[in-house]
Amino acid sequence: MTSTSGGGWARRAGVAAGAVLGLAAAGAAAGMAVERLTVHRTLARRARLALDAAGPYGTLRGTPGRAVADDGTELHFETDTPDGAVDGAPTVVFSHGYCLAQDVWHFQRAALRGVEPTAPPMPALRAVYWDQRGHGRSGRGRAGETVTIDRLGHDLKAVLDAAVPEGPVVLVGHSMGGMTVMALAALYPEYVAERVVAVALVGTSAGGLAEVTYGLPAAGARALRRMAPGVLKTLAARADLVERGRRATADLFAGLVKRYSFGTRDVDPGVARFAERLIESVPVDVVADFYPAFAEHEKTAALAAFDSGRPALILTGDRDLLTPREHSEAMAEAVPHADLVIVADAGHLIMLERPDLVNAHLAALLTRTIHNHGHTAPPGRGGRPRGRSGEHRTDRRPHS
Repeated sequence: MTSTSGGGWARRAGVAAGAVLGLAAAGAAAGMAVERLTVHRTLARRARLALDAAGPYGTLRGTPGRAVADDGTELHFETDTPDGAVDGAPTVVFSHGYCLAQDVWHFQRAALRGVEPTAPPMPALRAVYWDQRGHGRSGRGRAGETVTIDRLGHDLKAVLDAAVPEGPVVLVGHSMGGMTVMALAALYPEYVAERVVAVALVGTSAGGLAEVTYGLPAAGARALRRMAPGVLKTLAARADLVERGRRATADLFAGLVKRYSFGTRDVDPGVARFAERLIESVPVDVVADFYPAFAEHEKTAALAAFDSGRPALILTGDRDLLTPREHSEAMAEAVPHADLVIVADAGHLIMLERPDLVNAHLAALLTRTIHNHGHTAPPGRGGRPRGRSGEHRTDRRPHS
């Protein structure tokens, strides 16, 4: 008879956690063939350690700050103010996705600092990066609290009040971070109207996530949706053993992350490992607390707050299995003047997979915003990026 405690349970919990976390954090976890992961565990572990030591990703740090949510949760943010930043110019605020952290914006942060080359170059703008509650360096809410997207919208407002008390703001959100931006618009439309001068929604959705199949057959997707909440709740109750079990299933987890984070297998191994580290750092009980929010998320109406002629970018990969391109196309219908960019062969973590392209479109958005806001952009930093191979762009001007 197999014991239900100790190492055996931890190992089985790790397998289940690896599968469900692949679903919840970086994708839906079913149908992945374990036999593909044939690298010897010892060699794989050594390779992971080498990548952790060599990779610069996630090492950029800014001036730390703290916001306090209305329920008392402490929210960590960091501010970058590059040389040449213009007083009164917009501040760019980045919101990250589920089971990630502010460090997922590594390449965008480097570009705004002028470290990462971008065509067109990034304007010199102040930027704020924050960790959603339960993620990164931010505190956690009340134990067992089911988090809602509206809750995150309130959190974003607390960060904005603390980090950007005055002046224009550009909001950039990926995945759950984009949903957080939409919740802010729904909860604080006056703030958006008065302070927000541009928005970028990357690999995200305004609703309908309960119907996403994650690239699985319909029956498999239905079964996964039915089982995932209960499995996560069970795993959260044995979080200590699950975290130990995660180490035993690292190879499986790495395969799931690649499958549901990136559009192709041709991804820098250091970047892929960085994505694993971000995802595996989120405790399983936090994963469980957040997961139900996505089925309830519906913020299509809130997008009207951004349909006012201000610069807007909606960008996604055509191989995103978590927030499929159809969701971005639907958002573009609600924000008709937005630039819709669909990138071929790119997945959910497009800011890591195709940073050059994401940075170029973000630079163009920020430059247009500066021009619209009455500030002078540096020479040679204007205009929209031209279309690239493997990129579909739909440019739409504001209605007259």
